[in-house]
Amino acid sequence: MSAPTVSFEFFPPKSLEASFRLWDCVNTLAPLDPQFVSVTYGAGGTTRKLTHEAVTTIHRTSGLNVAAHLTCVDATKADTLAIAADYANSGVTDIVALRGDAPKDAAHFAAHPGGFASSVELIAALADTGKFNIRVGAYPEKHPDAVDQATDIAFLKRKLDAGATSAITQFFFEAETFFRFRDACAKAGIDAPIIPGILPIENWNGARKFAQSCGTSIPQVVSDAFTNATRDGTTDLLATALAAELCDDLIQGGVDHLHFYTLNRPELTRDVCHALGVTPKLRLQNVA
Repeated sequence: MSAPTVSFEFFPPKSLEASFRLWDCVNTLAPLDPQFVSVTYGAGGTTRKLTHEAVTTIHRTSGLNVAAHLTCVDATKADTLAIAADYANSGVTDIVALRGDAPKDAAHFAAHPGGFASSVELIAALADTGKFNIRVGAYPEKHPDAVDQATDIAFLKRKLDAGATSAITQFFFEAETFFRFRDACAKAGIDAPIIPGILPIENWNGARKFAQSCGTSIPQVVSDAFTNATRDGTTDLLATALAAELCDDLIQGGVDHLHFYTLNRPELTRDVCHALGVTPKLRLQNVA
């Protein structure tokens, strides 16, 4: 069985030290020839400018296909589309279109008075320009704001029907979680690619809090394993083994592309990819 194709998510740096870490991450993972890499927004759109700078710099200096995250948070429609147009003018034509999280001081998302009310509106507007390949987010265990999974999947179909070409899932711990979601999407008439999102766990406490905030179920066996590994100082070995096993199960189930949430810490992601047979390739770097 051939190795899967891969993609990686980075987040924009907020300090000089973080900038060095981001470029180290890009340089470590670029040889694995990702189909694309994406750069996130901070909660509430707090890193909009930093995201733009990181996206355009990575695109210009690395030769990688970069997908920019774009959200509906705290911006007018005109401002959001101006950002998108600037990306297109810079040669960045892949967008991950999201509603976005509410600002930290707000309990729920509220649309800007002159902004897009939902990700569906944003996607339709981007699609109307004819300039972008649009990806969207998906939740294998439903979005925290959704009433139930059926409603959430119906909304995912609306996003794809509005012009998106594929969806990237939130992270999960068991392959069966993804397979059940994929089957439910197919039953709902979704035939676009559903890309599983993988989180190699660099920090268990952080991953556990993140899982709780986004509704990701944590199997007791995983929790117990990290408790023991933390005591024994073997968390990196455990994280690599669990992520590689999860990815192998997904590949055995027909998945041919994996999206890794790197948290700008490339070593675990690199090691998991190597375990799956995704090895460095010679790349010509664009330094123009």
